[in-house]
Amino acid sequence: MSFWQNLPAPFFVLAPMADVTDAPFRRVIAKYSAHTRSDGTVGGPDVTWTEFVSADGLVRATPEGKVKLLADLIYTEEERPIVAQLFSSTPEHMEQAAALCLELGFDGVDINMGCPDKSIEKQRCGAAMIKNPELAAEIIRAAKRGAKSDEGGIPVTVKTRLGYNQDQLEEWLPHLIKERPAAITVHARTRKEMSKVPARWERIKRAVEIRDSILGEDKHLVRIIGNGDALSLEDAKEKALASGADGVMLGRAIFGNPWLFHPDTDANLVPLEERLRVMVEHTKLFEELLPFKSFALMKKHYKAYIKDFHGAAELRAELMEQETAADIARVVDTFLKEHYSNVHTG
Repeated sequence: MSFWQNLPAPFFVLAPMADVTDAPFRRVIAKYSAHTRSDGTVGGPDVTWTEFVSADGLVRATPEGKVKLLADLIYTEEERPIVAQLFSSTPEHMEQAAALCLELGFDGVDINMGCPDKSIEKQRCGAAMIKNPELAAEIIRAAKRGAKSDEGGIPVTVKTRLGYNQDQLEEWLPHLIKERPAAITVHARTRKEMSKVPARWERIKRAVEIRDSILGEDKHLVRIIGNGDALSLEDAKEKALASGADGVMLGRAIFGNPWLFHPDTDANLVPLEERLRVMVEHTKLFEELLPFKSFALMKKHYKAYIKDFHGAAELRAELMEQETAADIARVVDTFLKEHYSNVHTG
């Protein structure tokens, strides 16, 4: 039995998002979403994913390149249980990368079979896997060998979509279930739809029905996680109840809201000063942990942190011109002094 089977339903997990849920942001989320979970453990999301990492790169990269890839696999104990997400169309590379994740102490390995990025698909990875079920099965088996899933190692899971150009859930999902991953996350859209249409949660309900019909009393061996358009923890709970999903994955709702997974904290009620101080903390961690990455990646977070208050547009515009964490801290300090001075005099 892996940790997946022991998670009380419904559970709520953090989505892997490239250049968003990186090590610094996950650390901030773990800190500000920390609470006592339903299973008695203390933490933020019930499960956390890393950004996706190329298994091919981990195996074949130069020493310098490998260091950069491994930076995407930095984690802290506060983030547990934490799953490393990998992609590859080469079984040998997937096996070796999964073995590395086992060695690094991860709680699980997830295989990306849903990413619509064209550069990933050219490698026959991500959503392209939906078009090649036989290879997808080989990749799952390879990951299981590397992670030693059948020998008391760590579990292997899959994240995917309803289909490629059209909804293929009835054909695609049973193919995955046959390989017995510990969990399958289903993004309730096809590859063609990207995120341009509302997620179809009635299809998550159908995914649960398909799983139950195939596994019967063993349905707990493959947890079904729904993904798409969960706007808040409360919304996720409603979606889980309506669909029967074991868990819900939240993604875009985390922008500017590291408090998302705390059941007693409404981000809209977090004081402005605290919100801005957390943003500065996030920025400093980015600079410390990922010094080789473009500072522009951090700036995508600012428009989410900075909104819905007087002077937000001006502050956001000024922050976009800065290039260091020290500059960000200075601008925020100046803004807060002027803001509270105006409040006091007003």
